[in-house]
Amino acid sequence: MNVMFTRFLSLITNDVGIDLGTANTLIHVRGKGIVIRQPSVVARAKKGKAILAVGEEARKMLGKTPSTIEAIKPLRGGVIADFDATAAMLKHWIKVIHTGSSWFPKIPRPRVAVGIPSGVTEVERRAVQQAALSAGAREAFLVEEPMASAIGSKIPVTEASGHIIVDIGGGTTEIAVISLGGIVINKSLRMAGEEMTDSLVGFSRSKYGLIIGENTAEEMKIKIGSATPIDKEEKSLVFVARGRDLETGLPKSVKFYSNEVREALSQVVNQIVYAVSEAIEETPPELISDLIKHGLIMTGGGSQLKGLTKLVADKIKMPVWLAENPMETVVRGCAIVLENQELLNRVKVVGGLR
Repeated sequence: MNVMFTRFLSLITNDVGIDLGTANTLIHVRGKGIVIRQPSVVARAKKGKAILAVGEEARKMLGKTPSTIEAIKPLRGGVIADFDATAAMLKHWIKVIHTGSSWFPKIPRPRVAVGIPSGVTEVERRAVQQAALSAGAREAFLVEEPMASAIGSKIPVTEASGHIIVDIGGGTTEIAVISLGGIVINKSLRMAGEEMTDSLVGFSRSKYGLIIGENTAEEMKIKIGSATPIDKEEKSLVFVARGRDLETGLPKSVKFYSNEVREALSQVVNQIVYAVSEAIEETPPELISDLIKHGLIMTGGGSQLKGLTKLVADKIKMPVWLAENPMETVVRGCAIVLENQELLNRVKVVGGLR
């Protein structure tokens, strides 16, 4: 593909940054900002696999479908669990945002940068890239999520100075110490927001014999969940969960208090905090002073759990900051690298043409 034709393509297509998350998919389009912010859920017919709904419309179907339809989350633990569903979901969103000219119907679609967990295998990386290409991208680049998140948080990643970032998403927690455009120390845990939600489902079942769905548990986590006590009278924070009684199978309602919800979340939270401490212990001494100077940046939806930044700060004895718009840092970072070819060449882990 010659240079002139490549420049021509860039004029009629839009570069796209994608945060392909376990829980949510965010898409940034050059010149338009974030245009897609939808749950990573697909509903399809069991026979023939025809796609019936994507995103929020599909999320509403979770646990409510008849025998002929399945509503699924095509990504688990930050990686593709169902390739066909993931490709169909990406193809749907790229079709929604693409503004190519009808005069050139066969022109390839945009250049795409996708954020991926840093701990995935080569096979899993290729699966993500192939899904993007199958969805219509003409070029697909992969950027590790902690690097994309750091760039999206406006951290000067190419400088000879250490920065630490913790990205708690839906399926993975990414912990990275970054310097000179590379990751010096990296930890990737498949322990994040969804595991917090699952812990509440298990807690409800074991303590109260109440079977609740993921959506109910997620709502409970957001409304009254916390990592540390959030006031002196915790029992004033109550969430009424409705579900099915384990013994009778009949409808049942139970009041949950913030202190017991925090207890249920503590196992997952403590594992994340311990992993952060380990990463700091493994950091070269020359970078420790930089980390103390700059503090730790937390991003991702899971980082918004009440009291989490305080708990981490108390454990690691360093300043901890919550990034501005923490759920958007990865997708913004992906968009930024597409605008800067030199930076893209330094931080991409996989990239190339269809």
